[in-house]
Amino acid sequence: PSLDDVVVPSRTVHLPLSWDDPATREAIDRYMRSVRDDAPWCPWNIEFIRRINGLDRVDDVQRIVFDAEYLVLGLGDVYLGAPVAVPVDPRHRLVTTKYNPARTWTPENAVGIGGAYLCVYGMEGPGGYQFVGRTVPVWSRYGEGPQFDPETPWLLRFFDRIQWYPVAADDLLEMRAEARAGRLEIRIEDGEFRRADYRALLEREGAEIDAFRRRRQDAFDAERAAWEAAGEFDRAEAPAPAFDGPGAYDDALGGALPDHAFVVEASTHACVWRLDADVGAMVEAGGALVSMEAMKLETTVVAPVRGTVARVVCREGQVVAPGTPLVVLVVDD
Repeated sequence: PSLDDVVVPSRTVHLPLSWDDPATREAIDRYMRSVRDDAPWCPWNIEFIRRINGLDRVDDVQRIVFDAEYLVLGLGDVYLGAPVAVPVDPRHRLVTTKYNPARTWTPENAVGIGGAYLCVYGMEGPGGYQFVGRTVPVWSRYGEGPQFDPETPWLLRFFDRIQWYPVAADDLLEMRAEARAGRLEIRIEDGEFRRADYRALLEREGAEIDAFRRRRQDAFDAERAAWEAAGEFDRAEAPAPAFDGPGAYDDALGGALPDHAFVVEASTHACVWRLDADVGAMVEAGGALVSMEAMKLETTVVAPVRGTVARVVCREGQVVAPGTPLVVLVVDD
């Protein structure tokens, strides 16, 4: 048929959204500590969304997200039933860049915007969309809950329309627990999406839509110009140190080693994002010493033997190469 005659089933799925959720704030903080702290979208993704879309206030970002109907155009963008969704009304289409480099950690069911798309992360993992909040699970392995079919463990369907409603962060944690137990009720209304109605919206609101797009593009261009002026496009990763001789290695260790010392070294190129053991701490073999991030993955450097931490010779945010000394242990007899 003619495209203007196309009508498809389109449910309205009402989902809770904890705006600027503490879990997403934690992800930003970890990114700043371990990847880069000077990114234009840090320390607050929502302020970045406001600026790059030419909005007057942060509250305008929140109003637009909650007013929008997000039409699901794809599933599985970021694993496990994650939707690729775009607002039906062009005046609700906020546009952003993605993280560069990407995050190594994103909380499960974080909600973010990348380009013009909105996504709900189906699982914990890496990511690059700009955060607006967090919601309930969109994937249920065993089909728990009245909204899930055991044969299809993903919640959303093509052409569903997501509408957000605000909840407090503590309330969301309770709702997430209820969802895991299969008891959470999600309001879903059957309906249709008519392309003719969408075309009518574009014609009826054309002038206002064009004004919104121009303002958004002007702000995006200004942001890009600011990045260029600040050298963002010429930014190079900090080189990892090389230890070409015993002198450089000894300097990194901070002097002569105590008796029965064991130096724990990095085994790969990575970034130190957290120190897990302080000087003086007793650690068992296999105990965590340093948490590292590389290639969107986290790894833990563990103690190969039982001992006491004599020195920590790395720092959070440091880029290290294979062979870089990290921790000095004094081995227990």
